[in-house]
Amino acid sequence: MTHDRLITRDLALGYDGAVFARGIDLAVGPAQILAVLGPSGSGKSTLLGTIAGVVPAMGGIVLVDGVDVTVAPIHERGIGLIFQEALLFPHLSVVDNVAYGLRRHGVRRDEARARATELLEWVGLGGYDTRPVDELSGGQAQRVALARALAPQPSVLLLDEPFSALDQDLRQRLVADVAGMLREQGVAAIHVTHDRSEAEAIADRVVTMTDLAGPLDYPTSAAQG
Repeated sequence: MTHDRLITRDLALGYDGAVFARGIDLAVGPAQILAVLGPSGSGKSTLLGTIAGVVPAMGGIVLVDGVDVTVAPIHERGIGLIFQEALLFPHLSVVDNVAYGLRRHGVRRDEARARATELLEWVGLGGYDTRPVDELSGGQAQRVALARALAPQPSVLLLDEPFSALDQDLRQRLVADVAGMLREQGVAAIHVTHDRSEAEAIADRVVTMTDLAGPLDYPTSAAQG
């Protein structure tokens, strides 16, 4: 029996001491993808930021592989993040972007680059190692961002509308590809989006922000995403 890779219990979201959502209980197992639906401003990005440690939790706990990481530093949580924009490092080549997280974890440069090259092959970008990132298309940049996020072998991956800026055909292809890749790697993932068809295409389960927390009480300008 496999354990859940990500669990939240009674998680509360908010900013500057103002709570707008409470009682969020989640459980996502290995190779499972949970999609969270909600319109802009409904708190989807705040949920991901709180799980990742970018935004402090206002209550409750976050467990990754059974370990309480609620107050752990971001880089010690075993969680990867992909955003709407790829946010690649413009001064680094494609392979060094992917290797970046490994290098931060103390992996030797040659080993990190070898792992990065394997991941680039896996995401369909073999041979792109030495390219400058400003030569990539939007879809290619998001594939590099995926490879970079997965390089340190996180237990959990959080996807914050990573396909929303892409055209419809490319979005559909990437959704299918990314879903298959995450399941192959055994990663637990949360994908937030305002697009129900995208949520249903990528996820095993689809919930809304109000499913998770009931009626949401937003302080002015507090909820993000």
